[in-house]
Amino acid sequence: MSHLEKTQLHIGYIPLLDCIALLWAKQRGFFDDFGLDVTLVKEASWASLRDRLAFGILDAAHCLSAMLPAAAVGEDQIGIQLKTPLVLSINRAYISLSQKLSHDLRIQPADTPFQSAYKLVQHLHAGHPVHLAHVFNHSIHHYCLREWIALADPSVAQDIVLKTLPPPYMVEAISSHAIDGFCVGEPWNTQGEVEGVSQIVAHSRDIVPEIADKVLAVTHEWASHHPNTLCALTAAILKAQRELEILEDFKPVWQMLIDFNVIRFQCNEEIHVQKYHALEKIIRHLVLDHTAPKQSDMQWLFEQMQTWQGLNLEQTALQRLSKQCIDLKSHMAARQLLED
Repeated sequence: MSHLEKTQLHIGYIPLLDCIALLWAKQRGFFDDFGLDVTLVKEASWASLRDRLAFGILDAAHCLSAMLPAAAVGEDQIGIQLKTPLVLSINRAYISLSQKLSHDLRIQPADTPFQSAYKLVQHLHAGHPVHLAHVFNHSIHHYCLREWIALADPSVAQDIVLKTLPPPYMVEAISSHAIDGFCVGEPWNTQGEVEGVSQIVAHSRDIVPEIADKVLAVTHEWASHHPNTLCALTAAILKAQRELEILEDFKPVWQMLIDFNVIRFQCNEEIHVQKYHALEKIIRHLVLDHTAPKQSDMQWLFEQMQTWQGLNLEQTALQRLSKQCIDLKSHMAARQLLED
């Protein structure tokens, strides 16, 4: 293995199922195997994580994919460019509404995204206020909410004011009636259903394409100064991803999620059994063979910024900036390192 430019790393994450490869790599000693001394840092919000990554307090982070295009054009108000060598999850968010609103709208389990969106839009047209939240202004969760509403009424989708909340606060906010619905990754939708305060009404995969949701991100400057370290870091997490897909005994993984305060509700092989196995399936299928970042994913995210956030970008610039957001060289080097 090549000389590592830096061995002591701080990696930020938000408590969601798709940070699991970082947690598992730490738990299983995979970072150590590649000569890295990693400290995992739980962040309070995506905004704080982004800022601490951009300004060098964190070496790398579990990031929203849409943060990278936003940084590339300075829409994040910082403009420090980010890139990714590794996808951590593919589009696995859900839209949940409060159980009361779901009842009032007569949402049915078999409703299509169009049907549930149509019921919501009719409710809004009747003059009833509805407060919906996503996790960050630049996220597939934001775009998914607007695309969902647009199925029924594009003008409402364009004009509706959405709130922003960190993922761990979504269930508390809907329970206290601060919001009526949200789009977020797991396990927060499941927690809302287990606690009886919300109901899943749509899957993001039925609304937007299967693109990268979370990625491992570093700044361009950090990557240029630490190419061997980035390769080792990517390889360690990739090793964890591969093991999680085939692991026979899932109990240690579940216990780790509880220990890291990702799972905060009663759910196991004996209590809420279907929910437990549904979450297990999500974890095993977060990425599969789609760990390499794609330029086309970044292009889609730029196009969403154009549609919903007024970004004006020529096609040639869009393609160039999309390519700058991904680091296939480090990804392939990490794969090779795993094979050696």
